[in-house]
Amino acid sequence: MNADIEALRKEIESAVLDTEEAIESFRLTYLSRKGRIPSLFKKIGDVPPEQRGAFGQSMNELKEQAQSIWEEAELALKSKTDDERSASEDLTLPVEPTLAGTLHPLTRTVNEMKEIFLRLGFDIAHGPEIEDDFHNFTALNFPPEHPARDMQDTFFVRKGEEEEDLVLRTHTSPVQVRLMQEGTLPIRSVMPGRVFRNEAVTAKSYFQFFQMEGLYVQEGVHMGELIQTLVQFARMMYGEDVRYRVRPSFFPFTEPSIEMDVWWEKDNGAGQWLEILGAGMVDPNVLTSAGLDPEKVSGYAFGMGVDRIAMLRYGIDDIRTLYENDLRLLRQFSG
Repeated sequence: MNADIEALRKEIESAVLDTEEAIESFRLTYLSRKGRIPSLFKKIGDVPPEQRGAFGQSMNELKEQAQSIWEEAELALKSKTDDERSASEDLTLPVEPTLAGTLHPLTRTVNEMKEIFLRLGFDIAHGPEIEDDFHNFTALNFPPEHPARDMQDTFFVRKGEEEEDLVLRTHTSPVQVRLMQEGTLPIRSVMPGRVFRNEAVTAKSYFQFFQMEGLYVQEGVHMGELIQTLVQFARMMYGEDVRYRVRPSFFPFTEPSIEMDVWWEKDNGAGQWLEILGAGMVDPNVLTSAGLDPEKVSGYAFGMGVDRIAMLRYGIDDIRTLYENDLRLLRQFSG
């Protein structure tokens, strides 16, 4: 056995490891599970008991020597390759072919909407995604028994008797409340952001989505200004020939309230009306809760789902597609 070990040691020490192929062949021949060193280990049963300790020690030393020779050869080859590359290549040149990153369709849609409302005279405002009960519900005229407060519709971060409830915001309307509480008029802002609803996931609804709400508060604001703003937005977003309709609705925080639908036509000629936003005149109770006098000022507010706007904009018929991060979809939005 000692002769076998010494013969194997000489083979290992004389191996020439100057290429990737030679290094990999060395590993497979001597160190892999079926290599010669593990195979020799298996013969320990043939060694007399009094010699097994010395045999095992010699085999371990041989294995460590082979492992060290293999690792040093790999490092030497890598260093040589790096030196050759640095001497012959300009590492600042782009890799070919280059796959450039692209903006997600939701990001593209948010950016388009921001651009439109900036052109219409609005600025951009943001707020926290975790909100207290007052800003998310009470200040917006939601009564205590309103179903939106129920666990089926809202994700509660904290719900207790002694402290105020904390929720994942169900809309970006709390940002409107914070702006009105600051009391600096006129307010003419849009609030893009992510919101959360405890809803079943379907082709048309998701447990999280993006909203963009808007608020205009000043003396003498009226419904005609609101409708004109929404119509102008629809034309700038979808084109002058967009088909739209405005119809009455109800929301706790606006009175009167309306909704706007846009006609969604498919390639086969069929189509349907798809709601894209809700809006209305800010309810006097909301103005009062925010510290404003409804006898002196008025305002309008609107809220639209960015996801639905994107679906209409790009012909996507399932909201879940927007959150799957499928490269086949995302690469269609390059450039």
